[in-house]
Amino acid sequence: MHQRSALPARKILGTALAAGLAATVLAAVPATADATEANILGAGAPLPAPDATAPATDGPVERLIVGYTAKATEAKSNDAAAKDAKAKGKKAGETLDFERRLGTGAALVDLGAELGKKDTADVIAAFRADPDVAYVVPDRRVYATAAAPNDTDYNRQWDLFEATAGMNVPGAWDKATGEGVKVAVIDTGYVAHSDLAANVIAGYDFISDERISRDGDGGRDNNAADVGDWMNMGDCGVDEFGQPVPDSNKNNSWHGTHVAGTIAATTGNNKGIAGIAYNATVQPVRVLGWCGGTDADIIDAITWASGGSVPGVPANPHPADVINMSLGGEGVCNPGTQNAINGALGRGTTVVVAAGNSNENASGFQPANCNGVITVAASDREGNRASYSNYGNIIDVTAPGGETALGSANGIRSTVNTGLRSIGNETYAAYQGTSMAAPHIAGLAALMNQASPSMTPAQIESAIKNNARTLPGTCTGGCGAGLADAARTLGASGSTDPQPTGKVFTNAANVSIPDTNTPVTSPLAVTGISGNAPTALKVAVDIKHAYRGDLRIELVAPNGGVTQLKAASSSDSAANVITTYTVNASGAAAAGTWKLRVTDVYSSDAGYIDSWSLTF
Repeated sequence: MHQRSALPARKILGTALAAGLAATVLAAVPATADATEANILGAGAPLPAPDATAPATDGPVERLIVGYTAKATEAKSNDAAAKDAKAKGKKAGETLDFERRLGTGAALVDLGAELGKKDTADVIAAFRADPDVAYVVPDRRVYATAAAPNDTDYNRQWDLFEATAGMNVPGAWDKATGEGVKVAVIDTGYVAHSDLAANVIAGYDFISDERISRDGDGGRDNNAADVGDWMNMGDCGVDEFGQPVPDSNKNNSWHGTHVAGTIAATTGNNKGIAGIAYNATVQPVRVLGWCGGTDADIIDAITWASGGSVPGVPANPHPADVINMSLGGEGVCNPGTQNAINGALGRGTTVVVAAGNSNENASGFQPANCNGVITVAASDREGNRASYSNYGNIIDVTAPGGETALGSANGIRSTVNTGLRSIGNETYAAYQGTSMAAPHIAGLAALMNQASPSMTPAQIESAIKNNARTLPGTCTGGCGAGLADAARTLGASGSTDPQPTGKVFTNAANVSIPDTNTPVTSPLAVTGISGNAPTALKVAVDIKHAYRGDLRIELVAPNGGVTQLKAASSSDSAANVITTYTVNASGAAAAGTWKLRVTDVYSSDAGYIDSWSLTF
C-alpha cells in the first residue's frame, strides 16, 4: 500500500604599465570631442472566470489554476482535487495531475506537458462544466517590464541597443539594474557631473607623488576629484627611442568620469545618457594624473577598493563588487599587481581590464595580461575589432569601444567636462578605446552581481564569455569569446535565442532509482555548442518504474539551475515515464554537464533510468 503525503512545491529555472610613470588611460580621445528572462510563474488572489467566448490562452500552457466553490470537497481535500484532475483530464483526453494547493486555496493542476490553445480549451471546458468549480484560468507567465530610457542622448548610444554590434543591454534591464552593487573605477578620479552625481559615492585619491597629483594637497587623501591630466610635449620625458612620452600635447581627458558614466549614469531623468548598471554606485579611486600613474599606487588602489587593508589609509566603507581598470602600458604583469588582483578576487571582487590600444598582441601589456582579470577588446559600430584594439589569446571578450575616425556618432558617448586645461562645465563627448569597452563589461558584471549575488568572479567571467555572440564583423588576431551580450548573459526577456542545432546528446547507461527518497543523477556532457541553451530545449526521458506517480524528475543545468520536469503524484498509478519535455533553458550555457535528477519520494516500488537525451 502506498502512503501518500503532501507533495513538494515545484522549483523553476529560473595598458599594462611600463616602468615608473608610464601608466596611462586606454582611450583614444579625439582632438575635438563633440560637445530574463525574468518570469514569475503563479498568480495571487483568485481571478474571476474569464469570458467563456474568449480564447483560453494566447500560447502554450503547462498548468491551470482551479478555484472550487466553498462547499466542494475538492476545495479542502488534496486527494479529492487530485482525483478530480485525473477525471477531468480523462474527459478531455489529457493526463492531468494535482500539483499543490495555492495560498488562496485554489488547486494548481499540471497538464503534463505544454498544451496548445485548442487542447487547453478542452481541458478548461471540462472544469467549467462542473458546478463545483468557481473558476479555472491558465497559469500564465508574466514578465518584468522595463520602459525605454527617456534620456535625451539615449538614441545616440548605439553601443547599448543596436542589433548589429550593440551589447543588447535593454533586454537585461528586465532582470537587473545594478541596485545595491558597488563598482570602483580606478582611473583619473571624478569631475562633478549632474547626470552621474546621484550614483557616485566617496572614493579616495591614491596618487602619492604631488607632481602627478597636481591637486596641491600634499599626496593621498579622501578627495578623489579629477583636477585634470593635461600635459605638454615632453613633460613626461622620452621613451627608449628618444621620443617624448606621450608623443603629443594632451588636453584634459576627464577619462574616469567618462568611464563611470558608461557604467552608471543616471537613467530615466530626461537628460543625457543612460548607464548600463544605472542603479549601481560608482566609487572613484584616483591613480592617474599628470603623466599617468605608478604601479605602487595602483596596487594599493586595487587592494583598498576591494576591501583590503592599506597602511595609513582608512578602511573602505564600501568595498567594491566590481573594479574597472581602463589603464595600462607595456610589460609583463608584475608580481605586486598580480598579488593585489589575487587579493581582490579572493574577496569576491570581479576585476575588468582594458586590453590596450596599440593594435598589438595584448599579451605584452599589463594589467591586461594578469591572471584572473576579464580582459576586454574593443569593437566598432559594425562589429569589427576596432583598428586600435589589442588582440590575442588572452582576450576574454569584446565590447563596444567605438571608432571616432569614422565620425563622432560612431564613438562611445558619455559624461565629461568642457575644460581643456582647467575645470569647465559638464558636457558629453564621444570617445573611442578599449577604455570605453571595459566599462561595458564592468556594467554587465554589476547587473550580474545584483541578479545572482552568490556568483564568484570566475563564474561571472565564465557566464559573460559563454553567452557572447559571434562578432558580426571581422577580427584578426583573436577577440576572445566574441561580442558580449547582456540580455543573453542574464537570461532576460528580449535576449537573442540561439538557433536550433538539431544536435542530440544521449546517456543510455542505466541508473537505479532506490526506493528511499534519495535523489540519483544521470550526467550528460554537452560539447560543441556555444552560447546559451535554447528556450525550447527538448528533454526526452525513458524511465522504467512500476508506479510513476512516485517520481519527481528534475533537470539540472551546468550552472546549477534546476527545473522540475515532473512532480510526484498520488493519483498517477501508471507505469513508466516515457515522454519528452520542453524546457526554457536560456538562462544556462549550453556547453557543460547536464544532469537528470530523479527521486522516488514514496515507498514500495523501485525502478531505473533507462536513458535520456537533450536535443538542442
